[in-house]
Amino acid sequence: MRISRFETSVNYVLLGVFALFAVVPLVGVLISAFTPVDESRSGFQLPSRFALENFGEAWRRGHFGDYMVNSVLVTVGVVALTILLSVLAGYAFATMRFPGRTVLFYVMLLGLMLPVESFVIPLYYDLRGVGLTDTYWALLLPQTAQSLAFGVFWMRNYFLSFPDSVLEAGRMDGAGDRALLWRVLVPSAGPAVMTMGLLIGMWTWNEFLLPLIMISGEGLRTAPLGLAFFQGQHATEQSLLAAAATIVALPIVVVYLFLQRRFIAGMLGGAVKG
Repeated sequence: MRISRFETSVNYVLLGVFALFAVVPLVGVLISAFTPVDESRSGFQLPSRFALENFGEAWRRGHFGDYMVNSVLVTVGVVALTILLSVLAGYAFATMRFPGRTVLFYVMLLGLMLPVESFVIPLYYDLRGVGLTDTYWALLLPQTAQSLAFGVFWMRNYFLSFPDSVLEAGRMDGAGDRALLWRVLVPSAGPAVMTMGLLIGMWTWNEFLLPLIMISGEGLRTAPLGLAFFQGQHATEQSLLAAAATIVALPIVVVYLFLQRRFIAGMLGGAVKG
């Protein structure tokens, strides 16, 4: 089907408008982050000079070094656990036949529809009852479970898109399920796994409610949680707040820019088929 020049122009105009809605607030935050504290104001007026010291001051006052380490540890742990469990479960749901497979899969998909607000309070009491609150496990386990429904759905769809003839040939050569999974399917699933990992990493890095409920001490605060406390203490210093927000957002932006080609390949490839 051929698209006319008018339709192409309209598409570009709409995309440009939506891009402006997304970019303009970010530009405002960056301008504010580089504005000297004594010139701090709302709006888009360029500062008299670029105050790079705002970032060092925000980093020092907000103790973001410790918070960023916590966020990195939690994010890496959640992504690694979710990828491992999603690959195993996705392969089982895509290639194995067992009683209740379809029902169990759709029950698992209910996890995509449940907001964290609906279960966070009972979850807190459960974890407190076994002594896991105020530990890394209180951040790792719930966020892994929260991401697992999407991960299983994603990997199942990818494995379903894989040609059956290749799997049958492998079985005829004597390969078992373990060999088929780790030697045939997983090596070709790089873009799909990378895309899933990046999405889950972004969700985990930005998670705020679970750390707020599960962590009461300062030592295990994640970067978004630390930013919220920093905002409460420096509500009138807009330049420092913008610098702190930039610091918290920068790692995941850098990771996305570095992996954007694999991310797009995974989005457009077989991972979305099924």
